[in-house]
Amino acid sequence: MSVNIGKILGIPIRIHWTLWFVFLLIAWSLAVGYLPATYPQLSVTMDWIVGTVSALLLFISVLVHELSHSYIAKKNGLPIARITLFFFGGVSEMSQEPQDAGLEVRMAAAGPLTSFAIAGVLGGLWYIGGLVGFPIAVIAVLGYNALINGALGAFNLIPAFPLDGGRVLRGSLWRSSKNLLTATKNATRVSEILSLLMIAAGLLLVVATADFVNGIWIIFLGWFIRSGAETSLQQTQMTEALHGITVGDIMTKNPLTVNPSITVQQLVNEFFLVHPHGGYPVVQNDKLQGVVTMSSVRSISKERRDFETVGQAMVPFQRIVTIGQMASAADAMQKMAQKQIGRLIVTDGDTVLGIITRGDLMKRTKMSQDLGVQSAIGR
Repeated sequence: MSVNIGKILGIPIRIHWTLWFVFLLIAWSLAVGYLPATYPQLSVTMDWIVGTVSALLLFISVLVHELSHSYIAKKNGLPIARITLFFFGGVSEMSQEPQDAGLEVRMAAAGPLTSFAIAGVLGGLWYIGGLVGFPIAVIAVLGYNALINGALGAFNLIPAFPLDGGRVLRGSLWRSSKNLLTATKNATRVSEILSLLMIAAGLLLVVATADFVNGIWIIFLGWFIRSGAETSLQQTQMTEALHGITVGDIMTKNPLTVNPSITVQQLVNEFFLVHPHGGYPVVQNDKLQGVVTMSSVRSISKERRDFETVGQAMVPFQRIVTIGQMASAADAMQKMAQKQIGRLIVTDGDTVLGIITRGDLMKRTKMSQDLGVQSAIGR
């Protein structure tokens, strides 16, 4: 769950709920640990103020890091759906993947380089501040954020998905092999090896030194890298399997539709309890009015289902996500992932042509993989 806080460069910026937890954790750890040990001349109140300001500046730095990826992407014609700041930092969500290896390397490298640049600027100010006598609180903020941005840049250079270094590695392998899927598989193997080493190191730290906090943290980072690498590989495999296939090739044509005037209980009895589908287009006079799903039904109490109509319960046309039949199947997959939905209505204007679901895409992907059908792309 995340909230939109505005736009920068035309890109929506969202904050995931986990970021608030990390913000408090960082401010607390600085106020009770790092600052008293490093700057004992600060008061307890000032420790908390400096800790809070430092945590805020850190996340501004992470946002600038992500904006650097997005700037390179937009400059090269790749749309960015949104930037989301979350537990592990941030992610720029692209509407499509880079089409050449060089662009992927440039986009990925922009993030760590930006972090190093921020570290250099703040480190320079920290050094100057020490010479000219900046207040200790200001020096503490500059020093910590210079250090943490340098660490952020270095961490992101680890050659493992979903870190920037993993994308640089994949782009380099892609450039040499001329095959995106092969490059992704090889980069994923490297990521898995590194993640296992991190998990082993974390376990060793816990067992040998009883350092549970750092040990668990390293184990968690290893798990995060392994999970991200596997997800990236699956996405690439799906994209490759769906290459050259249109929505019209996969969609279910002439799907069952629902009249908006029937009651929700009729919908349950005549559709959801009879057919295996999880949602239906709502159509009146051959025009798409909206879509009704199991979630729509669950939002209506049982007492109201006998008199509330589908037209009242449906998601209206203006709010539903549609797609054209000539769009690529990979575009449909990306739309579903971005909107976190399981189906798209295929339309021509407000006329329903068909419906395509995540299950349709998964089935076609598995079929292609089982039959050994590969798209001949050496992008």
